[in-house]
Amino acid sequence: MDNFEMTNTDPIRKGAWIQTFTGRQFWPQDARKNDINIRDIAHSLSMKCRFNGHCRAFYSVAEHSVHVSRIVAPEFALWGLLHDAAESYISDVPRPIKSNLFVLDASAPEGQRLGFFRALEGKLIDVIAGHFRLPVRLEGNITAEVRAADEIMLATEKAFLMAKEPAPWDALPDPLDRSIIKCWTPGVAEREFLARFKELMSGDDVF
Repeated sequence: MDNFEMTNTDPIRKGAWIQTFTGRQFWPQDARKNDINIRDIAHSLSMKCRFNGHCRAFYSVAEHSVHVSRIVAPEFALWGLLHDAAESYISDVPRPIKSNLFVLDASAPEGQRLGFFRALEGKLIDVIAGHFRLPVRLEGNITAEVRAADEIMLATEKAFLMAKEPAPWDALPDPLDRSIIKCWTPGVAEREFLARFKELMSGDDVF
């Protein structure tokens, strides 16, 4: 469903809630580890198109995430798979807008509730990381490693999925071979995302 804000029926939780694919209530501004479900993440990301839908063919965030998890160093692969997981709950905003977008943060103290969208996204990623027992984002080279792999995939996707640019983009690394881009349907992307997750969890029971 769309990010339709419903009335908060739980006085303990802050802000409005959305209903997820598996039928859960989810409070984007007051998320907790037990709210996170990998099926919700996989399904939602499989239905979301990269580049705000401006690519030549449907190419999901779920597929992008699987590819990032495969080109990043193995020790960061799960982070690579889940680096865009917050988008499954709050969608995404194009880069030129995201850095300047303010949102109402119901979990912040009175008088401090207008914050950057990036901050809300970061807090949600931290909750997701806690659920899946991922190390803190800024520990070691996790952020740098995943960002580098993300940029490599961006360059690859730009080269093979976008029209000729009307003006130069920001500097990007060299793209990978075109064969990495599959343009999976949502159903295939969801299955591949979940399969990669199970592979990386190595029998862990965190779902």
